[in-house]
Amino acid sequence: MNRFSDREPMGEKGAAEEHRFTTQVLPAVNASAPAITEAAERIRHGELVAFPTETVYGLGADGLNEEAVAKIFAAKGRPQDNPLILHIATLDMLDTLVKEVTPAQYSALQRLWPGPITFIFEKSDRVPERVTAGGSTVAIRMPTSEVARSLIAQAKTPIAAPSANRSGRPSPTTALDVLEDMDGRIPLILNGGACDIGVESTVVDVTEEPAVVLRPGYYPPSMLEKFFPGVHLDPALVLLNGSSPVSTEKSTSPEEGVAPPKSPGMKYRHYAPSAEVTIYIGEEKAVESRMIHDFYALSEKGKKVGFMVFAEAAKELSLLLPPEKAVIRSLGIEGRIDTMGQRIFQLLRELDRHHCDAIFVHGIEPVGYGVAIMNRLMKAAGGKSIYVS
Repeated sequence: MNRFSDREPMGEKGAAEEHRFTTQVLPAVNASAPAITEAAERIRHGELVAFPTETVYGLGADGLNEEAVAKIFAAKGRPQDNPLILHIATLDMLDTLVKEVTPAQYSALQRLWPGPITFIFEKSDRVPERVTAGGSTVAIRMPTSEVARSLIAQAKTPIAAPSANRSGRPSPTTALDVLEDMDGRIPLILNGGACDIGVESTVVDVTEEPAVVLRPGYYPPSMLEKFFPGVHLDPALVLLNGSSPVSTEKSTSPEEGVAPPKSPGMKYRHYAPSAEVTIYIGEEKAVESRMIHDFYALSEKGKKVGFMVFAEAAKELSLLLPPEKAVIRSLGIEGRIDTMGQRIFQLLRELDRHHCDAIFVHGIEPVGYGVAIMNRLMKAAGGKSIYVS
């Protein structure tokens, strides 16, 4: 049994946690890893397994087993009205899960799957209502990760899997992140290393005409236009100004008369570390100057501040600010948006481990993949942003 021993325990302060399992962390760096066979057996027996995908780590259960799916909600502390995504290994698995796939949709799936994109269809009667939060539609994805697809194939069932974190926390992009939130709550974590993308999949509702992006991800609408003419972002998405509502309510069942959300991430605040997050928008030098001003205002109150800035600013701030009060991390070279996407959840967690009271993040323009990155950051910040001219 492999365990991480050099970590700092995390968790919600004062939360009563059940530690029913001795959580194993087993290596699974390729599709033939022996640990995948053990994980698939656990899935078939109704247990939970965390596993890597190209986006983030998922917390998986047999998607056709109502009792197994219920364990996901319990382990995460996830509201019951937040639907799950079913993960499949082959297109053949789709047929029994949905009512209909049109020829045009099927052609698009052949081009876009496997990949970091989820589609919403009208569900078949075979899909448990707990997966869809009582709704009539189901979200389905075929991950690029060979480890994930091998697990699904060996389990011989679609795997329901949200991100493998405590509800509301930053999504996990390493096995350590998963263990930080799930130690004692699940029996097994497959360690496939760091995720390549680091941001959850694009979610596209193809039951609407034209199709609607309910959650932005690595594939932006501009890339999907040739497959789904007229595809557009849901206007309720939280992007830059935080004006779209982000619910922080704690309901555990759908409200009477209100349709459940079709996609994960539509209703509740997500991706938030313990520290208060502020997004700064503007030119790099102006943002750096404003961050320094705000840092000293907090430092005088005894607060520690974490910074998520681009490489040049990280170098300068490291020379200017006292290391005992400022924890500075690089988002990579400005303009390298893929690198930024890989790092945002990782750095939010890392700064929490340093017990930062506040986190300052340099935001980007919400264009292309930047839409997804800003959506996650603005949710982590609860919409709090500062425009610097």
